[in-house]
Amino acid sequence: MRKFLKFLKWTGIVILSALLILYITIELRQNRKFDAPYPAVRSTDDSTVIARGKALVYGPAHCANCHAPKEMEEQVNKGIETPLSGGFVFDLPIGKIYSKNITPDATGIGNMTDAEVARALRYGVRKDGRALFDFMPFHNTSDEDLTAIISYLRHQPAVKNEVPENKMNIIGKAVSAFMLKPVGPAGEAPVSIKRDTTALYGQYLANNVANCRGCHTNRDLMTGAFIGEDFAGGLEMDTPTDSGTYYIVTPNLTPDSETGRIKGWSQKQFIDRFRMGRIVKQTHMPWGPFGRMSDDELKAIYNYLQTVKPVRNAVRAGAYKK
Repeated sequence: MRKFLKFLKWTGIVILSALLILYITIELRQNRKFDAPYPAVRSTDDSTVIARGKALVYGPAHCANCHAPKEMEEQVNKGIETPLSGGFVFDLPIGKIYSKNITPDATGIGNMTDAEVARALRYGVRKDGRALFDFMPFHNTSDEDLTAIISYLRHQPAVKNEVPENKMNIIGKAVSAFMLKPVGPAGEAPVSIKRDTTALYGQYLANNVANCRGCHTNRDLMTGAFIGEDFAGGLEMDTPTDSGTYYIVTPNLTPDSETGRIKGWSQKQFIDRFRMGRIVKQTHMPWGPFGRMSDDELKAIYNYLQTVKPVRNAVRAGAYKK
């Protein structure tokens, strides 16, 4: 019996020592720095470029959905232009992530160079070299569009708002320590891309600006990694309400003849749906900004979605869970 108790004691010591070493290692790796190129992107005072940037920011790029204050959520849902002063909280299984102030104030991007902002968007690397969580879809956004976006961000009104640092739980810290790293472009990002109604331009918008793939493809919410077929839906999102938590599962957008949400839709029906705005109150879809997209942009996305691989994936309807 004495030997058994001694074994338990030393086993406990070994386990506790291992956990302590792991905890210390996790803490020491929270501020890992990464190298990434600085894109050759510079803002401009050209009014045409700034107008293009504004159209992207408040349209397909839907920056306001994350970077507007929480109290202005209803205005964002209506497509109204709101300050991009940050502070929106994403309460995730890994902790609380706060969207940043991206106005040209010193508490926002006022102390960042154009190249530093461009690097954050394209490679997910902060000014101090730490990696960002991969929420933004701009890795393969063209130099031309990044220039327009940054030019508009520089010319919007500056708003002073100190946003808290992310508050990660132990799981989030472990993800940060061992899994979080920069995500760069797939291949070489384009310098520019022709804006028209083709499936090619729709592919660009859906993957590199509007981030349709980011929500309509199932993902691991711990790491952000894609674990489902592209555009086949299945990503579960929750919204706390007074009646309990409402869970929505993103629809299948592939042209599958049985389970595709937009199967049989005409181009006009697709555009008309965007003009209707938000119908399901709990949805995470940025209907307000997307409703500001031009007919040609929506035609391009529609044309592209007709070309993606059909995937049979029946997605259940949203429901409350108490």
